[in-house]
Amino acid sequence: MTKKTIREYDGPAGGWDSLRSVAKHLMAQDVAVRGARTLLSMNQPDGFDCPGCAWPDRDHASTFEFCENGAKAVAAESTRHRAGPQLFARYTVAQLAGYSDHWLEDQGRLTTPMRYDAASDRYLPVQWDQAFALIARHLNGLDSPDQAIFYTSGRTSNEAAFLYQLFVRAFGTNNFPDCSNMCHEPSGVALKQQIGVGKGTVSLQDFEQADAILIFGQNPGTNHPRMLGELRDAAKRGAAIVSFNPLRERGLERFADPKDKLEMLHSGSTRISSDYFQLKIGGDLAAIKGMIKHVLERDAEALARGDASLLDRDFIAAHTTGFDAFAADVAAEPWPTIVEESGLAEAQLRRAGDIYLQSERVIACWGMGITQHKHSVATIHMIVNLLLLRGNLGRPGAGACPVRGHSNVQGDRTMMIYEKPPQEFLDRLRDVFGFEPPRAEGYDTIGAIEAMGDGRAKVFFGMGGNFATATPDTAATHRALRNCDLTVHVTTKLNRSHLVHGREALILPCLGRTEIDVQAGGPQAVTVEDSMSMVHLSAGINPPAADGLLSEPAIVARLAEAVLGTRNAIRWRWLTEDYDRIRDLIARTFDEFHDFNTRVRVPGGFRLPNTARDRIWVNPAGRAVFNPHPVPTDNPIHRARVRRADMPVFNLSTLRSHDQYNTTVYGLDDRYRGVFGERRVVFAHSDDIAALGLGAGDWVDLESLADDGVRRTARRFMLVAYDIPRGCLAAYYPETNALVPLSSFADEARTPTSKSIPVIATPHQPRPDASAPAPRDIPAALVR
Repeated sequence: MTKKTIREYDGPAGGWDSLRSVAKHLMAQDVAVRGARTLLSMNQPDGFDCPGCAWPDRDHASTFEFCENGAKAVAAESTRHRAGPQLFARYTVAQLAGYSDHWLEDQGRLTTPMRYDAASDRYLPVQWDQAFALIARHLNGLDSPDQAIFYTSGRTSNEAAFLYQLFVRAFGTNNFPDCSNMCHEPSGVALKQQIGVGKGTVSLQDFEQADAILIFGQNPGTNHPRMLGELRDAAKRGAAIVSFNPLRERGLERFADPKDKLEMLHSGSTRISSDYFQLKIGGDLAAIKGMIKHVLERDAEALARGDASLLDRDFIAAHTTGFDAFAADVAAEPWPTIVEESGLAEAQLRRAGDIYLQSERVIACWGMGITQHKHSVATIHMIVNLLLLRGNLGRPGAGACPVRGHSNVQGDRTMMIYEKPPQEFLDRLRDVFGFEPPRAEGYDTIGAIEAMGDGRAKVFFGMGGNFATATPDTAATHRALRNCDLTVHVTTKLNRSHLVHGREALILPCLGRTEIDVQAGGPQAVTVEDSMSMVHLSAGINPPAADGLLSEPAIVARLAEAVLGTRNAIRWRWLTEDYDRIRDLIARTFDEFHDFNTRVRVPGGFRLPNTARDRIWVNPAGRAVFNPHPVPTDNPIHRARVRRADMPVFNLSTLRSHDQYNTTVYGLDDRYRGVFGERRVVFAHSDDIAALGLGAGDWVDLESLADDGVRRTARRFMLVAYDIPRGCLAAYYPETNALVPLSSFADEARTPTSKSIPVIATPHQPRPDASAPAPRDIPAALVR
């Protein structure tokens, strides 16, 4: 076990430490030889797609597209460790629930379907047919199909997602909460409103031509390491890279590419950000509006001198609407408000504005540091407003780039894993498959938790993911899941959600992305869609972790047969004998997937059409829309500081450690931030720590100050002095998810506000009954 230490890390992102980390994780999972061979087959036409993030591959044909966290994902899935029936015979569910999330997943790959037995508080083996019969009995016994919830993870392939939504809609509901509801929902909502397509508009080739790349609320060194290669190349050719982030993140500062032999030989690195602006948590909208205000002021000065406009007036006239009202709103916004709410000086904002004006082609990227706030949709509108001013949409080297998380989260939404399906899509389902799909909107993630909590929903089915740990308001979510009659999870490994179960529960183990999927028609490949709308094949190369594992498409097909019987004419299991048959149905359902099987077999796959990239605006206005928004001054953090003027109120952002991807914890280190062997830490400015009368290394309890008045606490966090603005804190999730109110979500998009939580910090007080030492690997949440 890693010794618990806090020490400054002065190396670059990537480099030798990255290679050493990969070797350590391969050894820990006992896959050193096979794992290395597997890594060499990643991202090749005849290999498999990385099961990690959705950052695209360069033509999907690299001999070795190195990515540290992708390697960790491969090692974790390729592990020789097994979590078979013997594990569940040894531990009750109550005992398993006492172990950490890292320990649970570290037990290895699940091998056998398991059914919860309340009498013994254990999971016991169950046959596949019995498991499907149990699910069918519960689903068919509901008063309404809308009493069932069908969750989807972003790792689900296009083929599995399409079959899944087809089955669920044939069953009769649109209850499709998914991971998009918790991450990039505001991106889809805002972009669809403003430019008519809910996806980014750029390709990797655009990064080769951009003069400036703006990065908002994103930490690519940990969350999308392959992106650093594109940023490095852009920096080397002289492009400006401007980062807006409350924390100093090593991946945005320096990067040593493990594929660059010369750089590695000389222990060199490349500077990434030309400018780094540490704004307040949630201050992005104000900062971007400040840049825009500077641009418009400089344009007015140029026109007054008789010079040419600094804006792309032709583009604005031909392709946009609302500019005059927007410009008036910006002019009316006072600089002091912008400065106060952004946390940046006026000179810094004008510097950022000048970089924008000096750059002919600009890409704006953003991550969940933008999307998990109350005003997320408005912030994304403001990013696009900035791009529109100089025509930075629909031309090479420029555009909007929301950087999504899991490998197929964008593809799942394209396959219509969506609680609000368009009516024209439902019409197409009816015409192609001969049944009338449900028309009413379903539950999103927050709505699903509320429905399970109050009894409106009685069955929860999770296609991958770790719902109990990924969601906000941990206590409320756990109560909701435990209130279900049945919970079912399709998964590769044991996680917390399997231990927060309904009155009856099933764990259904499935094949991983790295494994050979043999069906009646032979070995199969699935497809995924990356963040830049490229669709490509992925075929596993490892033998299955256990005999009898089913693929996700096979699980959906057998479930559909068990539940629907002869209620429709779809030949579910026949479709999964050859996944080309599923892709043929996708092509019949979605026009943009025409000739799917032919086009996807071209090395690198194909790119889906993007109307905004072609400057075709498919929204009610028929044009790109300038959307004015005031700088927010009445968000939860503002109100909390008014209510608790007696003590410091901090704005807390949740984030990942470097040894983590989403809820999967690969290890207990966060190398780039200098944290080793510990996860219950809270990053704070040294002056804020001193103002609390405490020192770095002291332990505090955190309490969120929600508008609903409910007291939510997370106990025992070590204070770590860090380069972060005063008044701001940061800590890892899922440890701090308990602090996020279910009732606090993004306007219009309902994404939990996990990046802006008003909290107070007080010295940790052990509970009176905490005399006994905690067992090894017990999660710190249970240490009293």
